[in-house]
Amino acid sequence: MKHFLKETDFTPQEVAEVFALARKLKAERGQETLDVLKHQTWALIFSKSSTRTRVSFEVGVHELGGNPLFLNKNDIQLGRGESVEDTAKVLSRFVHGLIVRTYEHAEVDRLAASGTIPVINALTDFLHPCQIYTDAFTMAERWAPKGGDMFASLKGRKIAFLGDTACNMANSWILGAALFGMKISLSGPKGFEPGPEIDALLKQEGFEKNYHYTTDAFEAVKDADVVYTDVWVSMGKEEETKQRIALMSPYAVTPELFAAAKADALFMHCLPAHPGEEVSQGVLDNPRSIIFDQAENRLHVQKAIMASLVSEKTCA
Repeated sequence: MKHFLKETDFTPQEVAEVFALARKLKAERGQETLDVLKHQTWALIFSKSSTRTRVSFEVGVHELGGNPLFLNKNDIQLGRGESVEDTAKVLSRFVHGLIVRTYEHAEVDRLAASGTIPVINALTDFLHPCQIYTDAFTMAERWAPKGGDMFASLKGRKIAFLGDTACNMANSWILGAALFGMKISLSGPKGFEPGPEIDALLKQEGFEKNYHYTTDAFEAVKDADVVYTDVWVSMGKEEETKQRIALMSPYAVTPELFAAAKADALFMHCLPAHPGEEVSQGVLDNPRSIIFDQAENRLHVQKAIMASLVSEKTCA
């Protein structure tokens, strides 16, 4: 049984196939012929609220011919103490796949280990692989020659990640950059640098430590093809808001910082954004800001991921 819990659950060849299928699905949306989830129900178990993740997955399941079933964690017995293992075993008798957005990464691992259906990590506090695949696809749309290999277009490109460099997005980009053959530089305040958990995962997946961390934001963005940031206060960290804003304000993506990257650098943010905190409104509105392309592409890439989990061949 194949799952998608972390970026490296697909090989480079499989990622290339996912990207090719996502491009096809995007071009053909509205005239869908890929109904690989026909007569299937996929459950969405969400412990965290969401806009892009929930809507894109619900619409995606529907457009692949299936039925999406949204389950707030507190509306099912999992929220009242039923074990993760029993939940996985029971739901495996009812539905055909699980899409899980939760806090502890161990929860998606346990669901996958105990059930008999595909599990997709729609975000944990440690990783957000659906977002990283979407981001990489969105970059490749601009860099790959028409009809060319989107995966290959990522190799050697540099991404600079600013702000909370110990968050799930930073972790996922470190792992994703290793998989895609990209360079990555991260910059944030001391105490928020990448932690030992991501170093251990890199080693487990057979990668050398691949990232550069610095407290100098301008050093990080030098020669960057992409400047990336995320909110400074993630869900569950609200009590740290004042402290985090004070510490991270030097890492806000301002027009001056963005200008220090390559002249044609792209700006990316997984949204929602807080203008005036991690990024200025001027950067969000810059013609090289592709934040809404990122948001749209969640639908197409996640459809391709789901199709790849239920089909032996991802590309028609």
